[in-house]
Formats: sequence, C-alpha cells, structure tokens
Amino acid sequence: MRRDDGMATVWAASVIAVLTVVVAALYGIGVVVLARQRAVAAADLAALAAAGAAVEGVEAACAKAGAVVAEMRVELAGCRLDRWDALIETRAALPGPLARLPPASGRARAGPVDSSS
Repeated sequence: MRRDDGMATVWAASVIAVLTVVVAALYGIGVVVLARQRAVAAADLAALAAAGAAVEGVEAACAKAGAVVAEMRVELAGCRLDRWDALIETRAALPGPLARLPPASGRARAGPVDSSS
C-alpha cells in the first residue's frame, strides 16, 4: 500500500464521518420542526372545536378540544375560555432518542369575530 492510498482512505473516512453527522443533525432538526408543527396544528383545530362548543360551557368545550388533540396524538396541556374565546395549549412528545428533550408546544386562540369595528 502506498502512502497516498492511506491518505485517501483517511480523507474518505473523514468525509463519510462528517456527512453522517450532518445527516443526523438534519434529521433531528426535521423531527423537532415536525413535532412543533403537529402541536401547533392540533392547538389550532382544538381551539376551533372548543370555541364552537363554548356556549355549552368550559367542560364541554375542553372535552371537544381533548378529543381533537387525542386524535392527533398530541397532549392537551391547557384549555380555558376567556368569555367566548377558547385558549388552548398542546404538547407533542418527540420520538425516539429525542424523547428525552422537552416536548414541542403549541398555543392557539379561537372565538367569534368582533363585528363592532
């Protein structure tokens, strides 16, 4: 084996190692972004469902919100009504080895439009 062959092997191994680290980092970032989007989307839909049931009271509105987030495999972290507005907070756990990190969260508010303006 010539000396140049050894250097080429070291260089190739280094490039493969760097590419592996970059791909793993991009995968991790993608997983976190998708979890965040899932949490936000679940919060949006749950807020709409809760606002639609606000006339039935807080318990009924939050039950509707809970059903929506359960279907989306997200946790309902908070639900309350501020007059006719529904305020929702959700959490989406990260999968796999990233599960040790804090969950992604989403918040949303939905209610009737003020028609006085």
